[in-house]
Amino acid sequence: MMTFEPQVTGNDGSEGVRGFAERVRAILHRIANPSLTQLALRLGLAVPFWRSGVNKWDGFLQLNDVAVLLFSSEFMLHLPGGPYAYPAPGTVAFAAGVAEILLPVLLVLGLATRLAGLGLLAMTIVIQLTVPDGWPIHLTWAAMALAIIAYGAGRISLDAIIARRFMPKS
Repeated sequence: MMTFEPQVTGNDGSEGVRGFAERVRAILHRIANPSLTQLALRLGLAVPFWRSGVNKWDGFLQLNDVAVLLFSSEFMLHLPGGPYAYPAPGTVAFAAGVAEILLPVLLVLGLATRLAGLGLLAMTIVIQLTVPDGWPIHLTWAAMALAIIAYGAGRISLDAIIARRFMPKS
């Protein structure tokens, strides 16, 4: 003999609301999959820095004159100690040019992602100090860098492949 037990549900309709909310959450999770979101953040942050970096070079390890001029005249930080307390503008331009090429490549590959995000966050802070009117875009870059630092590269990255291959499973 078969017996059927009635399902106990709240009279307030909370089960229906809870079920609906769970279905919406599942749909949103598919649309904004965390790994795809992390990839989009990495690409979104890499592009403006890559483009800026490419514009600084005339050839292999050869900065163009405009890059050096910008770092010697317009991108001056007015820090304690005066201009002679810090590296020469050519040295700073070279370091920034290398970082603007290397760090975006690391982000796109998802390799040393959190460190690359930290480097671009530091560059964003310096850029904000030298070009304060650009704060809306700088805030966007900082938010992307902070998210990358906080959540890492995601599954679509060399970091994830290395972790799966070489890190012991707990």
